[in-house]
Amino acid sequence: MSQSQPTVVKCPTCKTDVVWGEQSPYRPFCCKRCQLIDLGEWADEEKAIASAPDMSDTDVWSEDNY
Repeated sequence: MSQSQPTVVKCPTCKTDVVWGEQSPYRPFCCKRCQLIDLGEWADEEKAIASAPDMSDTDVWSEDNY
C-alpha cells in the first residue's frame, strides 16, 4: 500500500499552507489568532452567507392590492 500525500489547504485568513490533520488543531486556520480574526469578521457582519432577501417584513404590492 502506498503512502498518500497529506491534504494541504490555505488558511482563510493569512493564506499560509495548513496540513489537514491531527497536527493542525485549528484547521482550516493555521493558528488560534487567524481563527479569532475570522470569528471577529463574522461577528462584525463583515462576512455573510448570501441568500435571497427576506420579504416577510416588507410591504410588497401584489395584484390583489389594486
